[in-house]
Amino acid sequence: MANAGRLVLVIGPSGAGKDSLLREAARSLAADRHIVFPRRVITRPSHDETEAHDSLTVDEFLAAEAQGRFALSWQAHGLNYGIPVSLVDELKAGRTAAVNVSRAVITEAAGKFSNVAVLNVTAPADVIAARLARRGREAPADIAARIARDAPRYDTQIETITIVNDSTLEAATCGFTLALLHFSRDSYADVVCPALSA
Repeated sequence: MANAGRLVLVIGPSGAGKDSLLREAARSLAADRHIVFPRRVITRPSHDETEAHDSLTVDEFLAAEAQGRFALSWQAHGLNYGIPVSLVDELKAGRTAAVNVSRAVITEAAGKFSNVAVLNVTAPADVIAARLARRGREAPADIAARIARDAPRYDTQIETITIVNDSTLEAATCGFTLALLHFSRDSYADVVCPALSA
């Protein structure tokens, strides 16, 4: 689908800090009408989570999927995830939409939409392991298996920026925000990252 806006696929392993960076970037760019952050629909409760999302039961999700209510949908870690079809309207209106997706859907998204970019959030394995352990959702063996899992490959022609989130949230958020501004209009506006320029 040809679209005037840009779809930014935010990817990276669990524990890399994608949710935190998306949340902080949305706050810092709240006045920017050119960049939007669509809420995901997930088959898990919406309380006690770092990500603000909409919840559906599995049956409700599958029904919504069958009705074409998602622009993108996938399964990961025993859950169903969807990006509402309203994403299409945002892109047609010329906006940049940043969405947290599985790496496995990058190829599908690039085939469905034009003007796709990837914002890859990563961190060293020991940092990710420590974050996942603090989160307390998985056993140590499950954390090790998750970290060792190979990432799905995607077309290397897709413009990609990588953010290494291994220091402060402030520094990573600034780099993340700069990347979104670059993808949105190839301009960094007045954003200054003193922590990154030292």
